[in-house]
Amino acid sequence: MAQSIITVVGKDRIGIVYEVSKLLTENQINIVNISQQLMSDFFTMIILVDTSKCPKLPTELADFFAQESEKLALQIRIQHEDIFNAMHRI
Repeated sequence: MAQSIITVVGKDRIGIVYEVSKLLTENQINIVNISQQLMSDFFTMIILVDTSKCPKLPTELADFFAQESEKLALQIRIQHEDIFNAMHRI
């Protein structure tokens, strides 16, 4: 299983979970675990995903989510699990 971490941050509004889930579905990315929280007027979400069936390369996925971020007025970032863990290691 190829796992990655997706982070989503933006002004809270109806439909954010739907919009992000739709992007994942369209790219054959499976949600393994999800955590979301509302911080004042900001919506935050961290998703552990399985990208093993996704036809896009990791760099293509990063570019794709960057483009979709602009369209959806969100910050959507994806990192491979190993990179995420290395960055957050003490």
